[in-house]
Amino acid sequence: MNISIITVGKLKEKYLKQGIDEYMKRMSAYAKMEIIELPDEKAPETLSEIEMLQIKEKEGQRILAKVNPDAHVIALAIEGKMKTSEELAETLDKLATYGKSKITFIIGGSLGLSKEVMQRADEALSFSKMTFPHQLMRLILVEQVYRAYRINRGEPYHK
Repeated sequence: MNISIITVGKLKEKYLKQGIDEYMKRMSAYAKMEIIELPDEKAPETLSEIEMLQIKEKEGQRILAKVNPDAHVIALAIEGKMKTSEELAETLDKLATYGKSKITFIIGGSLGLSKEVMQRADEALSFSKMTFPHQLMRLILVEQVYRAYRINRGEPYHK
């Protein structure tokens, strides 16, 4: 299984990098995982609706340029479907069973994802109704994918 995480924005916080590196190392026993970091659009503090759309569209174009045409795409979006860890594990297991060897998760920038990215996504996943910083979502996502693999293998993992 090849798992890609396409994410907008640079990760600056050392503690998040360390956590992500740890889970990436653990994941290497189960699947190939890569993080593709794309630059975010610079924007002033206050934006009009049109400016927000333009920024999301520019970031969206960069994201879509990195999506493999064969990939099953899961966009992280607050309006997506919420799943338990067990349900995410089941989703990944079913994708592998039905021959989907490439899975791409997409984490947008601070303004979210463009309409075009959401249309390309095969599904939208929400981790909560709360908003999280997109940098923190990287760590949460990598941990949850690792947890899913542990669940699917029947291996113990703290609850």
